[in-house]
Amino acid sequence: MSTSSKPIKSIVLAAGKGTRIQTDGYDLPKVMRLACDKPLLHYVLGEISFIPPEDTVIVVGYMKDFITESFPGYIHAEQTEQLGTGHAVKAAMPCIENLNCDLLVCYGDMPLIKQETYKALVDAHRNTGNACTLLSGTSDEPLAYGRILRDAEGNFQEVVEDRDCTPEQKEIKELNTGLYVFDAKELSAALNQLKCENSQGEYYLTDVPAIMLANGLSVGVCKLNLGKQIIGVNTIENLKTVEEELDRRV
Repeated sequence: MSTSSKPIKSIVLAAGKGTRIQTDGYDLPKVMRLACDKPLLHYVLGEISFIPPEDTVIVVGYMKDFITESFPGYIHAEQTEQLGTGHAVKAAMPCIENLNCDLLVCYGDMPLIKQETYKALVDAHRNTGNACTLLSGTSDEPLAYGRILRDAEGNFQEVVEDRDCTPEQKEIKELNTGLYVFDAKELSAALNQLKCENSQGEYYLTDVPAIMLANGLSVGVCKLNLGKQIIGVNTIENLKTVEEELDRRV
């Protein structure tokens, strides 16, 4: 039984161009890349369909019209500059009319995450009353994902992006999927504290949980063995792996 009775809404990040996957004159947004004849975003929206379209904000940017026309009925927010995931979520926040809700934040290029996984994350968040709950996982896939740092008692400390990891941190096997559930009001406040002091000069959503901790709020981790579910499509090799996995599910 959930301890939270607040409604659940969602933000789907889908603004990227996907430069590393641009091939053969294919210049549509990355989330519109086809896997088994359907856009990557199609699978994500299908798995989060327990949240209605009118409560789902899709953040668009590069060639936005292809997405808005292909997925009508959803709320669309525009990220006018590509300044990182934190910046993308901030662009979506004005579309959330009532902040008395929980917010699932996910990615339009991760088509293998199953509905049961999304629901497990939402339930973990609601059962604990956290301001933020991250989805973490282990995987044998060679993925350049952020690492979950914990203190001596095993409590969450922060996420360090792969490109900012020390050699020791690179050895950590617990990966950040980039999926979160937030208390919307606390998320809105924390986004205003984000800084871009990193190697990319971007506003990382991964910095938000540490900001919340510093503000005295509770942050938890829902750790699952995710296997291939954790794969985001960044390369042609990722796309091939995703297609093979989707074929197996049919």
